[in-house]
Amino acid sequence: MSQIRRQSIISSVVVYMGFALGFLNTYLFTREGGFTKEQYGLTGIFIAIANLMFSFANLGMTSYIFKFYPYYKENLDNKKNDILSWALLVSLISFCIVVVAGLYFKDLIIYKFGSNSPEFVKYFYWIFPFGLGLTLYSILESYAWQLKKSILTNYLREIQFRLFTTILIILTFAGLLGDFDLFIKIYSFTYLGIALILLIYLVAKGYFHLTFTVSIVTKKFFKKILTLIKFVYGGTLVFAIAGVFDTIVLASVVTNGLAAVAVYSLAQNMASLIQAPQRGIISSSIAALSQAWKDKDQKRIIRIYRQSSINQLIFAVGMFSLIWLNFSDGIFTFKLQKGYIDAQWVFFFIGLMRIIDMGTGVNSQIISTSTLWKFEFFTGILLLLITLPLNYILTKYYYGVLGPAIANLFTFSVYNAIRFWYLKKKFNMQPFTRASLYAVLLGIGSFFVCYFLFDNFRGFWWLVLRSIVFLSLYAAGTMYLKLSSDILPVWQSIQKKAGIKKGE
Repeated sequence: MSQIRRQSIISSVVVYMGFALGFLNTYLFTREGGFTKEQYGLTGIFIAIANLMFSFANLGMTSYIFKFYPYYKENLDNKKNDILSWALLVSLISFCIVVVAGLYFKDLIIYKFGSNSPEFVKYFYWIFPFGLGLTLYSILESYAWQLKKSILTNYLREIQFRLFTTILIILTFAGLLGDFDLFIKIYSFTYLGIALILLIYLVAKGYFHLTFTVSIVTKKFFKKILTLIKFVYGGTLVFAIAGVFDTIVLASVVTNGLAAVAVYSLAQNMASLIQAPQRGIISSSIAALSQAWKDKDQKRIIRIYRQSSINQLIFAVGMFSLIWLNFSDGIFTFKLQKGYIDAQWVFFFIGLMRIIDMGTGVNSQIISTSTLWKFEFFTGILLLLITLPLNYILTKYYYGVLGPAIANLFTFSVYNAIRFWYLKKKFNMQPFTRASLYAVLLGIGSFFVCYFLFDNFRGFWWLVLRSIVFLSLYAAGTMYLKLSSDILPVWQSIQKKAGIKKGE
């Protein structure tokens, strides 16, 4: 667990640094005198559509790498390892099909988005290089995770990608890019940029080898690989559609759709802070889970399951409470454009969804790396069947921009409840302990103490004071209650590095 803990912590720090940069970008996008809501919303729809493209194009190759890499590594020399070669080839061919399909259905897309999101139609073709970059990077990232290079990949995805965006924003404000037209065209190549950086690193370190000679491992597991691809691909595809459908439905059915997407994107970006440790924990635990299933080490899997749950829950509850305490004050203090205050309650429902998703630990990764990964497909289908109509109905007929947030809270709660039940029934695994309840109660208690103390005060320094008091209460309570066995070693390590406590 120490290696997973170390990589998870460092990856989480990298992710938070990336989010800090991301919030700088968000501020520059949303402040008075900056970009319009429609322009900011366009970057949000770019990301949503690119993720959808990747979900169609990867054809289950990321899961193929996650599940079978240990077998390739154990039985083949590096230069004869063909897992990455087939993953890249299949994904590139699949992406070409996505491009053809996108061009074929262009008239339908114009019909659906032309009235409410005309800027999206104008820059339709520029989404393709953006989607290609995300597809290539994600395949290389999955391979790098198996090499235990999650810190580097998290840096590229969370920091370098946002740094490219920051540079483009600054160049636009300085007048060097002229206008938004050139900004969005260069922006469409940013994922290709980080994919190229990762590729150069893998080549330089001798990790990247292409061979299209079918190895003995590929021959041996070919039927199992096809079965995996068929079910996992279907499951991840429907999950991805469910994950981006909220943004797409806002752009298509809400009047001034890209402005609504901008409000929703702000709430999503704020909620992404809650999710930050999840990315680091997942990327650090995938290889360990794959190996543990191969070794039939169920005790290790349960240990990873429980630690991932409590660690993520502590982060999620604390970060949600901190942001909710300061949300409205932050909007006005930093003078964001009028209308972004509507993101407050959108964040509330998305934030609760993130807490539930993170509190259930790495359940998806446990299932997908096991021999029962077909279950992901069936639960994904159920998720899609609930999500699509509920998102559409609540958005179009009832709540507007708030509709997708409410719909997703409900559907993802059901989705995680089913996966929780399945792991409990099949393997007698469940992630919760009394510490889980204590973490939630501690967050609620710390929140209300700060709310009653500071609710009537506004301004930057009150934001700072409110945050310090909350973090002090929550951190002290977490340490006192010993909610996670990872907390004390981390705290001791911090003390040693800071010179507060000498190592033994």
